[in-house]
Amino acid sequence: MTVRRLRADEAKLFKDLRLRALADAPSAFAHAHDEISAKPESYWDDMTRSVTEPGHHAMFVAEEDAAAVGMAFGMLPRDVPDVPHVGGMWVDPSARTRGIGRALAEAVFEWARQRGYRRIGLWVTEGNRPAVTLYERLGFTPTGRRDRQPVDPTLTIVEMERAL
Repeated sequence: MTVRRLRADEAKLFKDLRLRALADAPSAFAHAHDEISAKPESYWDDMTRSVTEPGHHAMFVAEEDAAAVGMAFGMLPRDVPDVPHVGGMWVDPSARTRGIGRALAEAVFEWARQRGYRRIGLWVTEGNRPAVTLYERLGFTPTGRRDRQPVDPTLTIVEMERAL
């Protein structure tokens, strides 16, 4: 298994991974599959550019035998200026429990460290036990901040952080 940065010419890979993730775990993400799958190819080109240009967000891809089996984003801070976030973490169900989530998270941690950050955060859907367990094992703890899940407002998302 290898983890690498998404390349600027891989909009189709980005689209494939994102749509697989949204179909597999709709309550775990901030967008609905139907909404995102209807986007034009130019959307995917723009999104790919936003995670591959220097100084922007980053997307990491996990591969096994040349097949993409997972992804995670490193997202620059919006509301808390000194804390970037892990986002869009997803591992294909056929590849879970083999350390791929940890490897993706470690790639995002290194990306954040290289930018001088000392902490990193994420949001996770409350009750998503496998994700919460992974994040706790990675050293994340709840910050106390909570919000409504954007796709399903009946669900709650919880912010977690850890030191880098």
